[in-house]
Parts: sequence; C-alpha cells; structure tokens
Amino acid sequence: MSPPADTFELDKAGVRAAFDRAGPTYEATAVLQSRVAEELLSRLEPFDFRPGAILDLGAGTGRLAAELKSRYRRALVIALDLAPGMLREAARHQRFLRRFERVCADAARLPLEAGSVDIVFSNLMLQWCDPLDETLAEVRRVLKPQGCFLFSTLGPDTLKELRSAWAGVDSYNHVNRFLDMHDVGDALVRAGLLEPVLDVDRLQVTYDDALSLMRDLKSIGARNATAGRARSLAGRDRLQRVLAAYESFRKDGRLPATYEVVYGAAWGSDGRPAAPVHGGEVRIPPSRIGRRK
Repeated sequence: MSPPADTFELDKAGVRAAFDRAGPTYEATAVLQSRVAEELLSRLEPFDFRPGAILDLGAGTGRLAAELKSRYRRALVIALDLAPGMLREAARHQRFLRRFERVCADAARLPLEAGSVDIVFSNLMLQWCDPLDETLAEVRRVLKPQGCFLFSTLGPDTLKELRSAWAGVDSYNHVNRFLDMHDVGDALVRAGLLEPVLDVDRLQVTYDDALSLMRDLKSIGARNATAGRARSLAGRDRLQRVLAAYESFRKDGRLPATYEVVYGAAWGSDGRPAAPVHGGEVRIPPSRIGRRK
C-alpha cells in the first residue's frame, strides 16, 4: 500500500504520546539537545533583560526553565509543554526559592493573554509544530511589543544519513521533514515578528552502530510521527538492509548522525495589533498561573 498523499503531515496526538512516554528517559540521552540549549542560553548574555515573565515553550523536562529561573530570579518562568510526562519530570528541577510554573498546553493554542510575556525561549521544539505559522502567530500574540523570541530548531540536513539509509528500502517516511532556515525566516515575517536574525550550525553525534542511534531517538521521544510512516514494525530483513546501508557512512570507526541546527531571534510586534485569538478559548495572565483564590 502506498503512503498517504500528504506524507509529512505530523500526527499531533502521536507526537504528544511519544514525548509523554519519553519523560523518564529523556535527559540521559539528550546530549545534543543539552549542547544546543547551552548555546541558545549564551545568546541571552548580550542583552540586559529584566523580564517580568518568561515562557519556556516546549520545556520538556524543565532543565532549561530551572536555568532561566536561576538567571532571572525575579521573573515568573513558565515551563509549557504538550506532554504531561515531560512536565512530571520537570518537577524534579524545582527549588524552594527558584520555582517555575508548569503548564500543559499546545504551542499553537497558548493559554496566555496577549502581550503578557517578555521573553519566549524555545529549544528544539518548533520542528514539531505543524503548521509552523500557527505557533509563530501565538508567539507574536503573547509577546509584549518589545519582547524577544529566541529559539532553535532543526534544518533539512538533520538525520540525512538515516533518511538515505531508509530510502533504498521502502517508500515510507522514516524521518520527519525539517524546514530550511529561509522558510523559517519567511514564517517569522508572516507572523509579524520583527527583525528576525537566523544562522545555522551543523553538529554530528557518532555511534558504534545505527541501532544505537535509533534507540536514542526513541528515548528522547523523537519518533516518526508523519502521516507517511509505515504502520507496522520493520521486519528483520528490512532492518538489516537499513543497517547495512548506514554502514556506507562509517568514518574512523564510527557512524555519524548529522544535525542541522537553526538558531534564531526576533522581536515582538512593537505595538502593532496582536494576531487574532482562537474563538472559545480562555486566556489568562501569567501572573495568575499557580495562584489559588
């Protein structure tokens, strides 16, 4: 049977379920994600921010939210993620005098008031947003007019070796589609975010064998969630063919996994009208999160 026509459309329920299950195993495996997070955090240093509210969008297990709270102690830091399992793990990073709030919500339907956040910080999450325009419209809406959006995401060369190895085995998708830096920049402009600046870095993680890479991807929740994925497990023969194909990339005794990392920054609407809100949804000010009457 042929894959569906819109093969790269993401199944949001599948994405949520995969990351929900990966909560307990994420941090032990997310080496590249931690490295990118450190670089992204370093890009805050040139700015003399004194934020009142920070949104960690796609916060995962909350390690970055804890770091943001440590840097900006007076700010309200909100760790928002689609997966409850990730937010349960985030509780481990709470400190008595440096607590952050945890909110389970969809990045494309943020439960925050317009113009209520000074900084939106997002590390390696936007590649899971389909369509990206919906999420960026929400980022623009919740940012204050002079607010800053700082993010990282993945570009099209990401996992190119794994994609190539599967291409000779069947016609299904085995790796998600990742947007080019220029397409991300165009989406920022369409959303009305100002003065976007983007750059790209290429990183490699190496493995003894391709199975170890596949296990790592599963451990961090980065499973194939496209409409064009195979609906059954790969048989032993197909898997062995993929592993053999991946061997063509071996260098100095190791197998590489390439990641094209896109870093970006943009600014709020500078007083322009906010993007339209979604009907029937409740927006709350960040100051009310975590409070009881």
